[in-house]
Amino acid sequence: MRTRHFPGSGFLFDLGSQSVDDYAAETPVLDLRDYLSGPLSACGVFFGLSGRAERRFTVDMIGRWLDGKGTLDERFRYDDGRIDERCWSLTFSGDGTFTATAHDVEGEATGVQRGNAAMMRYRLRVPRAKGDIVVSMEDWFYLMDDGRLINRARMSKFGLKVGELFVSFSKATSAAGAP
Repeated sequence: MRTRHFPGSGFLFDLGSQSVDDYAAETPVLDLRDYLSGPLSACGVFFGLSGRAERRFTVDMIGRWLDGKGTLDERFRYDDGRIDERCWSLTFSGDGTFTATAHDVEGEATGVQRGNAAMMRYRLRVPRAKGDIVVSMEDWFYLMDDGRLINRARMSKFGLKVGELFVSFSKATSAAGAP
């Protein structure tokens, strides 16, 4: 018997988890290759360990695909004026699974998509004043009926949650501002 995790339950440790297969019958159907193609924009908030909103950001992106392989160039603008960039290289298999790499990801990210959801796990190097730290990331993506893609990402260290991101993606109406 599987124990489910309910958002906002307040548990220090997650006693259960959701599966991407839980969303296999949900619509609209998400195909990240289609959604992350061309110019996109996003805005998000990072919540720290205390649950306080610690950082806001916007992202301009452009995705390019050929034969199941793609790149997603991201340009972040943070509320403190800092600018950062990340370029993902993604490879999809015919069964809905995928892998991804980026300069600040240790090793390879692995993911899967089913129905209106996708999930990706990876280890991210986060720059800090006293030196980089590596955190485990679990990104969940949900395609909404209005065409927005919602991302909820959990950051953990030694199995304990240290932060959470909420991001809303939308298709850009033009390539202006894309990296």
